[in-house]
Amino acid sequence: MPTTKKEGIYFGLMMCFGMVIVMTFYNLFINDLFSVLTLKKGIIQFIITLFIAVTIELLVVSPIANKIVSKLPFDKTKKPLVIIAMSTCMVLGMVFFMSVYGLVTTYLNHGLTTESYLKSYLLIFARNFVFAFPLQLIIMGPIVRLLFTKIVRGNKSLKSA
Repeated sequence: MPTTKKEGIYFGLMMCFGMVIVMTFYNLFINDLFSVLTLKKGIIQFIITLFIAVTIELLVVSPIANKIVSKLPFDKTKKPLVIIAMSTCMVLGMVFFMSVYGLVTTYLNHGLTTESYLKSYLLIFARNFVFAFPLQLIIMGPIVRLLFTKIVRGNKSLKSA
């Protein structure tokens, strides 16, 4: 887990990169868009999505999640509890905002398939949350924490930069 602001930025970048890659493929799959999207458009879409996700994560969701977790009534010395609480807050926040982004991009590219924006948003939110929460807790979180510990914490030149 990051202990400094700089480490927090590195950790957030690593987590966003991994989550955006997997969630992009997931959303392309569930919306049957693999045959429609060219490689060039896919890369451009990924870069835009990653920029938006990193911005939202660093400026909005992470600070709010940190405040919420710090106020929750549990023993903060127990790392697994802190990780679960933080991951839950982060996933809820990121799915909330990135589902708005998904709704906007769906509308701009294809129009809406349902009658109301709220119904479309709730459907996007539910589909993304159901996939993102276990992805974060079981797969991406442990992988990023391991890589973060080995690369960022293990690299003295990154600490002093």
